[in-house]
Amino acid sequence: MEFQEVVRRRRMVRNYDPDRAVPAELVERILANALHAPSAGFSQGWAFLVLEDPADRTRFWELAVEDGGAWGEGLRRAPLLIIPFSHKQAYLDRYAESDKGWADKDESRWPVPYWDIDTGFASLLMLLTAVDEGLGACFFGIPPGERTAKVKEAFGVPAAYSPIGVISLGYRAQDRRSPSLKRGRRPLEEVVHRGHWND
Repeated sequence: MEFQEVVRRRRMVRNYDPDRAVPAELVERILANALHAPSAGFSQGWAFLVLEDPADRTRFWELAVEDGGAWGEGLRRAPLLIIPFSHKQAYLDRYAESDKGWADKDESRWPVPYWDIDTGFASLLMLLTAVDEGLGACFFGIPPGERTAKVKEAFGVPAAYSPIGVISLGYRAQDRRSPSLKRGRRPLEEVVHRGHWND
């Protein structure tokens, strides 16, 4: 698919055909493409937990969501979940190396959490790869606090890794478009400021 078509077609899909698994070669392509995301200092402070087994996915949903309700019904049918994790310490360690010149690992040197941003870049590459391969995908969050802690414990995730969200993937079933889309996209002239910020 042409890149502009991939971008045009990208949207959050919230209902999947539970009887169509994502072929192994597509899972590997999605994950391999994520590794091409940019990362500060080539730190690559990310990791991806892949949940394909039905028992693992069921356990995830039981731990992550108190009440899926109508919101989660279609998402629960996804045959594949990928949880991207960021690893802050990888960045702090990398920038304390001799070629970066910081002698300490002070988090305050970072204007924004690049570990989360870079993991988000990797996630977007997975979303775009899914579109290119004819799959549907959705990025959504895990509630903070106890829910996140339970998911990490259940799947043996080291304490230093933080989930930035979850990507559900699969073949699209009859899907209801989000009512939020009625808001429409903000036009370029509202969000782009050339040379000076204009109100």
